[in-house]
Amino acid sequence: MSALAATGGRDVHTVRFPLTTPPAEVDVLIVGAGPVGLSAAVELTAHGARVAVVDRAHTATLVRAGAMGHTPRVVEHFRRWGLLQRIREEWTFPPEWNRGIRLVTSLVGHDLGQARGVSFTGPRAGRHSSQEALRRPQTALQQVFLTHLAERGVSVSGGWQLDELHERADHIAAGLVAAGRRIGVRARYVLGADGGSSTVRGLVGIERDGEHAPDKRLRLVVRTGDISGVVGAAPSGTNVVFNQKASGFLAAISTREWRVYAGPYPLDHTPDEAELLDVARGAFGFDPGLELVSSTTFHDATRIARTFRRGRVLLAGDAAHVRTPGGNLGEGFGDVVNLGWKLAAVLAGQAPDTLLDSYDQERRPHNWRVADHALERGRRSRDLLAELRAAGIPDDADTSAPAVERRAEISARLGRERYEAAGVTFDERYDASAVIWYETDQLDTEPPWLADVYEDDPRPGHRAPDGFVDPYGDTLYDRIGSSFALLVLGADRAVEEAFADEASARGLRFTVVHLTDPSVRALYGADNVLVRPDQHVAWRGGELSTGGAGAVLDRVLGAGSPEVPAPALPVPAGISALPAPKGVRA
Repeated sequence: MSALAATGGRDVHTVRFPLTTPPAEVDVLIVGAGPVGLSAAVELTAHGARVAVVDRAHTATLVRAGAMGHTPRVVEHFRRWGLLQRIREEWTFPPEWNRGIRLVTSLVGHDLGQARGVSFTGPRAGRHSSQEALRRPQTALQQVFLTHLAERGVSVSGGWQLDELHERADHIAAGLVAAGRRIGVRARYVLGADGGSSTVRGLVGIERDGEHAPDKRLRLVVRTGDISGVVGAAPSGTNVVFNQKASGFLAAISTREWRVYAGPYPLDHTPDEAELLDVARGAFGFDPGLELVSSTTFHDATRIARTFRRGRVLLAGDAAHVRTPGGNLGEGFGDVVNLGWKLAAVLAGQAPDTLLDSYDQERRPHNWRVADHALERGRRSRDLLAELRAAGIPDDADTSAPAVERRAEISARLGRERYEAAGVTFDERYDASAVIWYETDQLDTEPPWLADVYEDDPRPGHRAPDGFVDPYGDTLYDRIGSSFALLVLGADRAVEEAFADEASARGLRFTVVHLTDPSVRALYGADNVLVRPDQHVAWRGGELSTGGAGAVLDRVLGAGSPEVPAPALPVPAGISALPAPKGVRA
């Protein structure tokens, strides 16, 4: 746990990576010690893999932090890793500042919409998840992951730059340099989690597709003095501002530092500090004596790798996909959870190397769907702001009848927008995978993926619906943990026995969950449901077909079967192809 800062929150302004030498040989070398890389180490270690993490940086800083908000789906991962409470404790501003996303003319201005409030005695659970969304900065996550890995003796080394990758028959050789010193690391696989300008991706020659942005925006971190005399002791920590000068998020990252957005600006324009601080003051609605701490450029654009796997090299997080900001870190965690059990199964000899092809088949189409939505959402937001400004947004000080009427019009206009995106959060459907046992005609009859609509769906390839399995707070996901699980929802145990025997013979982590509530059987639509360690349904049915449990597990583990061919894979809309992986250059 981090030390308490003077402001009361945890002090994670600077996270320091250990200055150690990486081991000479590991199962997986992870390049990048951001939240995705460190979480990959957490995931793989939980499955028994030997991993090491390297990063060219020595530290990570709060004022450069990216993601703050984490969806209920991401929080499910935190809970599964056993780290949720630690992450909750790493708050950098009082959690009571979080009162939903407030739509405002400025921090001290007028409300333009009803934020989802919090009730001290009200229900906590979300509609599709036992977990609620959470706000913690990236550095808080990194500190928790680092502490967890240190307790397990996992090597994390700062200051090491990757500059060579050479694939051999049974391993990949990585060259690392630090302060003029060169070493080699022999790994069975390399995972590139080293950001949008990924060295790993460049070394193996994986190109990216997607649109370039026509303009740019800036993410600012500004520091205030004590502003409690103006905004109160517990100001709203997350706001979206609409006025003639500022727009976008105004969000606390500590009790003295706030994130503000500026722009859009032409690509060739570089605003000076005075211009940026003027925008920030517009977001606050008064002059809080601001200091500009950092300024980071970002774009409303999509850049997705053409494959997430090439030989013994895999990509995750921003190294694999960069898109319009808002949830990309969560997609990185989704990559990690999808890949972790597969890579561990290959390393343990429980599955062939071809299982790793399904990582690209499953995660890349999903990321394209989300990226296309994010790009369109960004365009709509720009158009909406232009519309509001063209008709005028009254100054905060204007309390005349016309100003009140105009704010009511703006509020009504904002109310017609859909800000929730349940499909983005929960609909991680995998409908182009060779390792899912799809049902007859399933892929031809599934409803389309929609960003703002989601209903629990228990069909193969979908996230298994979660729920409580006892009156004391234990969830189905808690019960499954990091294992394969067979949900037994009927009285016949023949399928259970077949899967248990087959899983035992293969050395798989496997658990059986008996749920007798008829509503669970009605929800899942079958007497037996096989759930993968990443909480996705792999198969369901009342009885086993030709080949029995062995044929199902062969499919799920990427071994296939001549008697039970894998399905022909559809190509999701907007994706040119799902290419087979190619070898890394020697």
